[in-house]
Amino acid sequence: MARDPYEVLGVPRSAGADDIRKAFRKLAKKHHPDANPGDKAAEERFKQVSGAFDLLGDADKRRKFDAGEIDADGREVFRGFGGPGQGGPFGGAGGGGFEGSDFSDILGEMFGRRGGRGGPRAGGGPGPGAGPGFAPRGPDVRARLEIDLEEAILGGKKRISFQDGRTLDVTIPAGASDGQTLRLRGHGEAGRGGKGDALIELSIRPHPVFRKENDQLVMDLPVSVPDAVLGGRVQAPTPDGQVSLTVPKGASSGQSLRLKGKGLADGRGGRGDLLARIQIMLPEAPDPQLEAFAARWREERPYVPRRR
Repeated sequence: MARDPYEVLGVPRSAGADDIRKAFRKLAKKHHPDANPGDKAAEERFKQVSGAFDLLGDADKRRKFDAGEIDADGREVFRGFGGPGQGGPFGGAGGGGFEGSDFSDILGEMFGRRGGRGGPRAGGGPGPGAGPGFAPRGPDVRARLEIDLEEAILGGKKRISFQDGRTLDVTIPAGASDGQTLRLRGHGEAGRGGKGDALIELSIRPHPVFRKENDQLVMDLPVSVPDAVLGGRVQAPTPDGQVSLTVPKGASSGQSLRLKGKGLADGRGGRGDLLARIQIMLPEAPDPQLEAFAARWREERPYVPRRR
């Protein structure tokens, strides 16, 4: 026969419901098998604590126990017949479940999953290392991972470190977006019902060259005056590496060149385009010959630029 539930929880018979909950929280946290791996004594103690709270945490069962109608195991006592009846293990002829008890709610808060009150049970009595029929999954862990724009577009692997010292290799899917959360199942904290998950929120760092405008990937392409006037081939960066790009004769700043398939993921397994906007750049150091040429040009062939 189980010990007196008041003694197990260390509370007086006059204890209120809040005191009983507080006592259970404290003892369950101390003796939970996840906190005492391999400790059979702690596991047995946790079973006793769970059984005691299942009885005293339910107002109706507690009333019956205090009145001597059920024993510490929750079995009905038939007065005058000399012993326990043939009812179920947790109260009366029906065997019952945990309606009216917030056992699973409290364990859910403590160990990562909130069980529904009166919901399905895995078994009829306290299971190993858990409360009666309750096997809480471990809590999820959350982390934020910064990635480069190229990694978001092309995918890749990144290693992340958690506060408990664990490291985890995270696979970045091609076409990842800023704020996207990756769920890595079974990489959270341990629980009797299995490990929780790791939830990794992605944050894309600002890029020094590329920027996103609506659904387009855009960059500025510096072009020299001779290449803009005469046309030519220039080297241009892309998320996939450098490419050679043809600048048409007579190019102007703001004109866009399209690099097909070098932009953002399009959501259909492909890639959009990268727009390279021409920016005509003068030499960094003053050039007397260029200044003389510009002076003659302005004098002899003036023109008013029009917005294209």
